[in-house]
Amino acid sequence: MFQSPKVTPGIDRIMSVWNLILAYVVVLLAGLSSLVIYTELRRRRFEPTPSEDRIFRCGRCGYVYTDDPDVERSRCSQCGQVNKAIEF
Repeated sequence: MFQSPKVTPGIDRIMSVWNLILAYVVVLLAGLSSLVIYTELRRRRFEPTPSEDRIFRCGRCGYVYTDDPDVERSRCSQCGQVNKAIEF
């Protein structure tokens, strides 16, 4: 007659629990990874781009301002003194 194979009780159940835990961890890590990639791409898209303008600081009043990149000396809009660009 037909006999069913011997199955140790509880082994299938333990394996399925471990498989569920593994699947849960894999799905959780995949979700976190996709969230990190999405936020990084979003941050790069909305981050301000570097400006080509030169930065000037007035020697008389201390006002900091920007002007076009081709200008060597610029006049302060607060007090009118001509200033050189700041070198970093």
